[in-house]
Amino acid sequence: MGWYELLWIGRLLLLMQLVHGWGKLGHYAVCKIAEGHLTEDATATVKQLLPDSAKGELASVCSWPDHIKYYYNWQWTTSLHYVDTPNFKCNYKYIRDCYDSAGHKNNCVTGAILNYTKQLLTSYQRYNPMLKYNLTESLLFLAHYMADVHQVWDTMIIDTAVKTFYGSNLLIFPEIVDSTAKAWKDRPLHVFPPLLPLNSSPTFVSFSFAVLNDYFLSRLPVVEKGLAQGGIRLASVLNRLFNFRVKMGRSSR
Repeated sequence: MGWYELLWIGRLLLLMQLVHGWGKLGHYAVCKIAEGHLTEDATATVKQLLPDSAKGELASVCSWPDHIKYYYNWQWTTSLHYVDTPNFKCNYKYIRDCYDSAGHKNNCVTGAILNYTKQLLTSYQRYNPMLKYNLTESLLFLAHYMADVHQVWDTMIIDTAVKTFYGSNLLIFPEIVDSTAKAWKDRPLHVFPPLLPLNSSPTFVSFSFAVLNDYFLSRLPVVEKGLAQGGIRLASVLNRLFNFRVKMGRSSR
């Protein structure tokens, strides 16, 4: 192995340490795809729950959980953006793996999806009227973490694709990826948690290093597929939660 390969591997490992999710573009794309596949009832309920700053667009606020996690009052959410599997394990098991660094059970991305799905479901079905959840936050967390659990790589592939192929046009990228998403729409999906994090499969445990262009072009379809899956599955969950018009309490945010 020559110095060039060693340098490339070193840079790649450094980038891997900086990975913290899809990034703004990825989350925008997932939620934009989901919006296009919502039922009329789900669309109405989602818009009712969104803060005024969103102007009726879920995609515009899907990165909110990434913005707040560095604030003191929200630092507890940091561990909810990912799930770690043991070294040399190419599979994911909820009971074994869904812990944060302090050993707290259910503190991982799939645990968060379960929690916020339950909050919306119980409030929507009014199983327990004594429960008081901030349903706006529940929606935004669920949308964000549903995207995170489908993350297969870092933000750089998405950023490069948008700049190289779509002229940095943020609106075009989700439309292109949505063409992939449509292939998933009518398939029977096990959309409710526990979900298998996409990057826990053997495909992503073993990978080879290649020159940058070949690496980027060969991984881009995998990234686009992850975005498409995240959008379709998010839409499916929201459609099931909001299957007819209901009146829910708005957040004061």
